[in-house]
Amino acid sequence: MPPARRHLLLWDGKCGLCRRAVEWVRRRDRLEQFEIVAYQEAAAPPMTPELREACRRAMHVVTADGRILRAGRASLFVLRETGNRRLAAILGVPPLIWAVEIAYRIVARNRSQLSWLIFPPKRA
Repeated sequence: MPPARRHLLLWDGKCGLCRRAVEWVRRRDRLEQFEIVAYQEAAAPPMTPELREACRRAMHVVTADGRILRAGRASLFVLRETGNRRLAAILGVPPLIWAVEIAYRIVARNRSQLSWLIFPPKRA
Protein backbone atom coordinates (compact mmCIF):
# COMPACT_ATOMS: atom_id res chain seq x y z
CA MET A 1 0.00 0.00 0.00
CA PRO A 2 1.47 3.41 -0.98
CA PRO A 3 2.33 5.94 1.73
CA ALA A 4 -0.39 8.48 2.52
CA ARG A 5 1.73 11.35 1.21
CA ARG A 6 4.21 10.64 -1.56
CA HIS A 7 7.00 12.59 -3.19
CA LEU A 8 6.06 14.20 -6.50
CA LEU A 9 8.53 13.62 -9.34
CA LEU A 10 8.04 16.13 -12.16
CA TRP A 11 9.66 15.30 -15.49
CA ASP A 12 9.50 16.38 -19.14
CA GLY A 13 6.86 14.22 -20.77
CA LYS A 14 8.14 15.13 -24.24
CA CYS A 15 11.71 13.90 -23.62
CA GLY A 16 12.67 10.35 -24.60
CA LEU A 17 15.68 10.30 -22.31
CA CYS A 18 13.52 11.50 -19.43
CA ARG A 19 10.94 8.81 -20.22
CA ARG A 20 13.62 6.12 -19.91
CA ALA A 21 14.79 7.60 -16.60
CA VAL A 22 11.22 7.61 -15.28
CA GLU A 23 10.77 3.97 -16.34
CA TRP A 24 13.92 3.18 -14.33
CA VAL A 25 12.48 4.96 -11.26
CA ARG A 26 9.12 3.18 -11.58
CA ARG A 27 10.84 -0.23 -11.64
CA ARG A 28 12.81 0.59 -8.48
CA ASP A 29 10.11 2.41 -6.52
CA ARG A 30 8.85 -0.76 -4.88
CA LEU A 31 7.39 1.13 -1.92
CA GLU A 32 5.50 3.49 -4.24
CA GLN A 33 7.04 6.55 -2.62
CA PHE A 34 6.80 8.63 -5.80
CA GLU A 35 3.90 10.05 -7.71
CA ILE A 36 5.46 10.46 -11.15
CA VAL A 37 3.86 13.11 -13.35
CA ALA A 38 4.95 14.84 -16.53
CA TYR A 39 5.21 18.50 -15.59
CA GLN A 40 3.01 19.35 -18.58
CA GLU A 41 0.17 17.45 -16.86
CA ALA A 42 0.79 18.49 -13.24
CA ALA A 43 -2.03 20.12 -11.34
CA ALA A 44 -1.88 23.42 -9.50
CA PRO A 45 -0.95 23.38 -6.71
CA PRO A 46 1.87 22.47 -6.51
CA MET A 47 2.47 23.57 -10.11
CA THR A 48 2.98 27.29 -10.48
CA PRO A 49 4.09 29.29 -13.54
CA GLU A 50 7.57 29.59 -12.01
CA LEU A 51 7.84 25.86 -11.30
CA ARG A 52 6.53 25.00 -14.78
CA GLU A 53 9.27 27.16 -16.33
CA ALA A 54 11.93 25.58 -14.13
CA CYS A 55 10.67 22.08 -15.04
CA ARG A 56 11.36 22.84 -18.70
CA ARG A 57 15.07 22.81 -17.82
CA ALA A 58 15.34 20.13 -15.13
CA MET A 59 13.60 17.35 -13.29
CA HIS A 60 12.10 18.39 -9.96
CA VAL A 61 10.96 16.57 -6.86
CA VAL A 62 8.46 18.05 -4.44
CA THR A 63 9.13 16.01 -1.31
CA ALA A 64 6.37 14.75 0.95
CA ASP A 65 7.36 17.47 3.44
CA GLY A 66 7.12 20.21 0.78
CA ARG A 67 10.76 20.83 -0.18
CA ILE A 68 11.51 21.40 -3.85
CA LEU A 69 14.63 19.75 -5.24
CA ARG A 70 15.84 20.18 -8.79
CA ALA A 71 18.32 18.76 -11.26
CA GLY A 72 21.21 16.80 -9.72
CA ARG A 73 19.96 17.10 -6.14
CA ALA A 74 16.54 15.79 -7.22
CA SER A 75 18.28 12.91 -9.00
CA LEU A 76 20.28 12.03 -5.89
CA PHE A 77 17.10 12.19 -3.76
CA VAL A 78 15.39 9.73 -6.12
CA LEU A 79 18.47 7.52 -6.10
CA ARG A 80 18.51 7.52 -2.28
CA GLU A 81 14.80 6.83 -1.92
CA THR A 82 14.90 3.94 -4.39
CA GLY A 83 17.55 2.08 -2.42
CA ASN A 84 20.91 3.52 -3.48
CA ARG A 85 21.56 5.36 -0.23
CA ARG A 86 25.31 4.86 -0.12
CA LEU A 87 25.92 6.09 -3.68
CA ALA A 88 23.58 9.07 -3.17
CA ALA A 89 25.35 9.97 0.08
CA ILE A 90 28.79 9.82 -1.52
CA LEU A 91 27.73 11.88 -4.55
CA GLY A 92 25.92 14.39 -2.34
CA VAL A 93 29.10 15.63 -0.67
CA PRO A 94 31.11 18.57 -2.05
CA PRO A 95 32.92 18.60 -4.42
CA LEU A 96 31.11 15.57 -5.91
CA ILE A 97 27.68 17.24 -5.73
CA TRP A 98 29.09 20.07 -7.86
CA ALA A 99 30.19 17.53 -10.47
CA VAL A 100 26.74 15.91 -10.34
CA GLU A 101 25.08 19.29 -10.98
CA ILE A 102 27.46 20.10 -13.86
CA ALA A 103 26.91 16.69 -15.43
CA TYR A 104 23.14 17.06 -15.03
CA ARG A 105 23.26 20.45 -16.73
CA ILE A 106 25.28 19.07 -19.66
CA VAL A 107 22.94 16.12 -20.13
CA ALA A 108 19.81 18.29 -19.80
CA ARG A 109 21.03 20.75 -22.43
CA ASN A 110 21.79 17.93 -24.86
CA ARG A 111 19.04 15.47 -23.99
CA SER A 112 17.42 15.28 -27.42
CA GLN A 113 20.75 14.41 -29.05
CA LEU A 114 21.69 12.03 -26.23
CA SER A 115 18.30 10.34 -26.41
CA TRP A 116 18.81 9.70 -30.12
CA LEU A 117 22.35 8.39 -29.55
CA ILE A 118 21.56 6.22 -26.54
CA PHE A 119 18.16 5.01 -27.75
CA PRO A 120 18.24 5.17 -31.56
CA PRO A 121 14.94 4.79 -33.41
CA LYS A 122 14.10 1.19 -34.18
CA ARG A 123 14.42 0.29 -37.83
CA ALA A 124 11.58 -1.52 -39.53
